[in-house]
Amino acid sequence: MDRTLNRYRFTEAVPMQEAEDSLMLAVLAAEGIYGRSRVRLETSFALDAGKRACVIDASTEVGQHVSRVFTTFITKQFGEEAFRLERLANENLTA
Repeated sequence: MDRTLNRYRFTEAVPMQEAEDSLMLAVLAAEGIYGRSRVRLETSFALDAGKRACVIDASTEVGQHVSRVFTTFITKQFGEEAFRLERLANENLTA
């Protein structure tokens, strides 16, 4: 299976604790739709505050859901210019 990753890179203006909180809320939202077990089995993510980056495995429907919700949260919270999104294919999951 091909792996698709979404990597978010944040500007200095973004408080990384708030970005992490938004990621956890996106995961919680996915759990509400798919259940905790399916979320744990079908997606993964990593956030590195020092690198100001977050990576979400969007290879599955669940991962795509987490990524969409996270994108919505951070866009509303920090603005469209506060981060850059890169789509990566067949790479390892590291922020």
